Amino acid sequence: MCYEIDSVIVTTMTTATAPRTAAAPATRRPALDWRLRFGALSLIWGFSFLLIKVGTEGYAPFQVTLGRLVFGTVVLGVAMAVKRQGLPRGVRTWGHLAVAAFLLNALPFSLFAYSELTIPSTLAGICNATSPLWGMALSLVALSEDRPTRVRVAGLGIGFLGVLTVLGAWQGFHGLDAAGTVMALLASLSYPVGWIYVRRTLAGSSHSNLSLTGAQLLLATAQLAVVTPLFTSAPTRFSVVPLLATAALGALGTGLAVLIQYGLVAEVGPTTAQMVTYFIPVIATAAGVAVLGESLSWSTPVGALIVLAGAALTQVRPRDA
Repeated sequence: MCYEIDSVIVTTMTTATAPRTAAAPATRRPALDWRLRFGALSLIWGFSFLLIKVGTEGYAPFQVTLGRLVFGTVVLGVAMAVKRQGLPRGVRTWGHLAVAAFLLNALPFSLFAYSELTIPSTLAGICNATSPLWGMALSLVALSEDRPTRVRVAGLGIGFLGVLTVLGAWQGFHGLDAAGTVMALLASLSYPVGWIYVRRTLAGSSHSNLSLTGAQLLLATAQLAVVTPLFTSAPTRFSVVPLLATAALGALGTGLAVLIQYGLVAEVGPTTAQMVTYFIPVIATAAGVAVLGESLSWSTPVGALIVLAGAALTQVRPRDA
């Protein structure tokens, strides 16, 4: 899945190994069909990598990340106000959320922004798709109840074979910026690390999902507000297009997206909702090529398909006896 702040949403709804939606009272049926919202979420997250690239053309990566978090926090703050929900209480909860904010927001958002200074948005989007692979590998070590199966281990191997295909391993990674690629892969690794941490610390929390995610984004914003002035200088001019891209990245890709994701998880369950992950690299690649004019060799789409196939296999779980 796309390991952004939706990890808290899914985690607090269950304590089981495979996330399942907890029973909830009947609510009014959403006016917009879930398939349309699923498509909208795919487009929003798919275009996020293009927006990052455009944002970094006018502002420093930390500034783009800070702007993204500010706009995303505002959207969730408005949603909390409309639903009359407050922030969670308890020092322990806020401490865990601070770690989650770093691992699931501040760190990966910043790494992706820095990576796109030197790599195409298409490659960043494909690197993001490796999160389920990292998650499966880590779960074998960190979650004792998450037992490996032959299919899942095979998926892990196939997925990383796809990564090597995307990177052009057979030609010695020629023309590839190693630092940017490593940062994008580390960003995708940060998501499952944060996800495992959240499952261990916040599963079964009595606080609402919206309250937890709102607090998490607020903490991530505070973290970037401290770091950004230390490593960047104030922009001498405000570039309009990069600023609009950053605003859209935060308001849509970080704020609205999590609200849509939460609605999908509640309506159709996390298993179906997380399938959006497999559309993100396809949309990111198409957007990068069509809008930004990024070049595309045969190994990129072929490798991406192999990565997605492997990621899908890592999510296959044995049937309950």
